[in-house]
Amino acid sequence: MWTELPAAFNRGHAYRDRVAPRDAGQLLSAFYAARYLHSSAAVWRQRLAAGEICRNGQQLQADVALAAGDGLIWHRPPWQEAAVPVLPGPLFDDGDLLVFDKPSGLPVLPAGGFLEHTLLCQLQARWPDARPVHRLGRFTSGLLICARRSVTRAALSAQLREATLVSPCCKTYRALLQPPSPGSPLLALEPGEPLSLTTPIGRCAHARLGTIWAAAPADPAALLASSALRLLERGARAWLVEVTIATGRPHQIRIHTAAAGAPLLGDPLYGPGGVALDQVLPGDGGYHLHAYRLRLVCPDGGLLELEAPLPEALRGAADG
Repeated sequence: MWTELPAAFNRGHAYRDRVAPRDAGQLLSAFYAARYLHSSAAVWRQRLAAGEICRNGQQLQADVALAAGDGLIWHRPPWQEAAVPVLPGPLFDDGDLLVFDKPSGLPVLPAGGFLEHTLLCQLQARWPDARPVHRLGRFTSGLLICARRSVTRAALSAQLREATLVSPCCKTYRALLQPPSPGSPLLALEPGEPLSLTTPIGRCAHARLGTIWAAAPADPAALLASSALRLLERGARAWLVEVTIATGRPHQIRIHTAAAGAPLLGDPLYGPGGVALDQVLPGDGGYHLHAYRLRLVCPDGGLLELEAPLPEALRGAADG
């Protein structure tokens, strides 16, 4: 059981924007409503009346037409952030690289209502020069790589983003899937058998966020993505699988398994086909996904191999 950082108010945040020529003449409330889809123009007018917004250094209290080049700042008041797990000590630390077993429920970077209750803030409180090399979803647990040196972060980020299934670098996950839908290629698998998943991943329309990463097989601008799935156990309630990813695309495993007709068990966002539901956000949890094995080439040329203990739900017995 992880130690928990209790719910608490943060210090608020200043959101800065610059008005582009195409937005000149637009009312400030309409500009913000189009840029930040979580709030309507009426809500932005309330924030104006409360004195939360400045234009070119001057506090506003009523709606105004914008000019190209205007500098805007929304001073968002402090808000309460939900409780999150405390980041445990590193599994590996060589003075530059740090590798952690990230708990499920801990966001890596500020997003989705989290500003200070993040892995980044906890990391920098203990290792001020360290930054994450890559991301894991808030409810994805397991191995997360950080580094103190910027040159190391850049090299490792490129290595993780564009690895191949036969390269020295790879990340392997375990997950529980919904039993596959009719027509899914997973239905033909026997335990131990592999399946290649290569659905391209791109930005697709989303009612609450504007766009979101999802399966985009017909989009020429979508990113190529490659995963290798291996069936471990087949159960009536769930299928236990192992997935090795050769590319580091956003939500890759969630999208790839859903596109193959077997979304992660409990995933509220991605349904069959890899399509994202409009009223759900990427940070919503309920699924079991764990990055448990890592192999990468260190800056000194050495090979680093690590494993993170498996959560009980992902150790076996898919009907358990």
